[in-house]
Amino acid sequence: MPELQRLAAHHAAALLDFERQNRAFFARSVPDRGDDYFTGFAARHAELLAEQAAGLLHFHVLVDDDGSVLGRFNLVDVHDGVADLGFRIAEHATGRGVATDAVNRVCALARDAYGLRRLFASAALRNTGSLGVLRRTGFVPVGEVVLSGQPGLRHVRELTDGA
Repeated sequence: MPELQRLAAHHAAALLDFERQNRAFFARSVPDRGDDYFTGFAARHAELLAEQAAGLLHFHVLVDDDGSVLGRFNLVDVHDGVADLGFRIAEHATGRGVATDAVNRVCALARDAYGLRRLFASAALRNTGSLGVLRRTGFVPVGEVVLSGQPGLRHVRELTDGA
């Protein structure tokens, strides 16, 4: 069973592989990260770990039994008990409930380990997979947004006991 792990330095190579292998797949539903993301990956990874250590965000990777990364699940803009959730799942892991399970686990961590009370998440209308995951995990649409020029929906999930 895939394990949800807090992002650490030793995940760098597997995470970069995940991003490279799924780049074209991700670009079909979210804006491409651009070549600079890949050439500057090591420095960016170190910066994110420093921000995480400062409590400004919480990054997680879903690691398969073979050590490969199946997905990433990020809590960013953490403040006053609130954060934004973002996630990506490998193309070969879609359609099996992997993202739904991991989002539920991240929500529990957000509440129990990080003391968060509310999460927001946004997805483009063309990103039907992510919209479905948000719906299945208790996120409720609260308004329309524009994401990199594309129409989308902003969602919220209250993190109450047992939720």
